[in-house]
Amino acid sequence: MREPLERVSHWLALGCRVVAGIALVALLAVTIGDVATRYLHRLTDGVISLRVMGSVELVSYFMLFSLLAAMAANVEKSQVVVEAFSHRLPRPFAARLNGVYLLGFAGLGLVLFVGLLGAASSAAGHGEVTQDLRLPMSPIYLVAAVLSLLLGVRSLIHALLGALYAVDMEVSHGD
Repeated sequence: MREPLERVSHWLALGCRVVAGIALVALLAVTIGDVATRYLHRLTDGVISLRVMGSVELVSYFMLFSLLAAMAANVEKSQVVVEAFSHRLPRPFAARLNGVYLLGFAGLGLVLFVGLLGAASSAAGHGEVTQDLRLPMSPIYLVAAVLSLLLGVRSLIHALLGALYAVDMEVSHGD
């Protein structure tokens, strides 16, 4: 049971890293494009007036996607262990304790998923759109909901691996 869980977690993490990378590249492209067109406008005294419409809005949604995907991809590596509490604990016990701790992230992912799914349904029913670009909000909420679900699923997988099998995870010890 341990190996299939690790394999599923690995592939989910890989997919999340791809999504996070694409979102970050898109975020950078929008930002660079916006800065470049504003600078070109200023250099030519307004003769060339190209603008990236809705750049702030696009950057905020790409940031949301990249953060959720990165959190889901690295949930087992992102725990900060306070050395005063854990340095004397046996490694298997500390791994199990970390697994129980990850259950909180599984719950967080589930709560975010349910909330964002409800928001997507409401946005679709009311025809809610973004402020600047007038994009429908429902797909944005759905993508965020799926990424939140992946955060919850990967957290649950690593909670099980830690709590049941005492799988040691990468943690930051605050050094």
